[in-house]
Amino acid sequence: MPSPRDIKRRIDSVRNTRKITRAMELVASAKLRRAQERIEALRPYAQATREQMSQAARETVALRNFPLLGERDQVKRAAIVTITGDRGLAGAFNVNILRAGFAADQDLRDAGTADVVYVGVGKKGAGTLRFRSKPIEETFEGFSDNPNYHDAERIADHLVTLFTSEEVDRVLLVYNAFKSVMQQEVVVEQLLPIERHVVLGRDLARDPREVPVAPPLSLFEPSAEDVLERMLPTYVNVTIYRALLESAAAEHAARRSAMHNATDNAASLIADYTLKMNRARQAAITQEILEVVAGADALQ
Repeated sequence: MPSPRDIKRRIDSVRNTRKITRAMELVASAKLRRAQERIEALRPYAQATREQMSQAARETVALRNFPLLGERDQVKRAAIVTITGDRGLAGAFNVNILRAGFAADQDLRDAGTADVVYVGVGKKGAGTLRFRSKPIEETFEGFSDNPNYHDAERIADHLVTLFTSEEVDRVLLVYNAFKSVMQQEVVVEQLLPIERHVVLGRDLARDPREVPVAPPLSLFEPSAEDVLERMLPTYVNVTIYRALLESAAAEHAARRSAMHNATDNAASLIADYTLKMNRARQAAITQEILEVVAGADALQ
């Protein structure tokens, strides 16, 4: 049985760890508030961009002329973009993304895709991909907790180049969407080519003949085709930027929850160790009393 001194050392160690986890919880809470404000401010803009793109697409005659909308007859090579964090201590945040990415990889191969490569966003995801010997096409690191639009543009430019040069036939985006402080949802969506229901809306994507054509809500100058050509790359940039902000908020929320649970567990562990220390002390006192009594009896 450990001595009271050994147990006290363990209690001091756990208390020091609890101070660290409590500080990390407070830092994550502060960062979460800022990240939540950023993603909530971007969502209306992203929705408006999508609606404007849809309106321009509805007034465009030939959508097949746009490279970012070109569906390939056969998907020979696909890229999976996994957006993870640069740091750990966030529970299952990074693991869930990688697990979803590997599942998407298997689905693509089952559907007939011969080759799948990865684009790792975040140090944790890139490190795991290297450890598992997955084919990595490119990595982007160092901005997971505070991304900006320039970071999204760099990623988007690289992915668009891969797709338009026909190095890959499909690009999937895997990230954690921020729902609330206690809830994050893993999202797997097709980024390139931009899907038909995204461009035209779900109703027209099913069958344009069944949906009445509404009068145009906007006038495009010089033409809807020119506007759509400029908006498609912007849509890709905004989609990636939104995914980065969603992931940043979800990461801070996951780390806050993980550190909160660690702090609570440390308090429970300290209580258990304190009880064991008191029992050990009582046992030592009882043993000393028995030795004194035994010694007194021996002298009689």
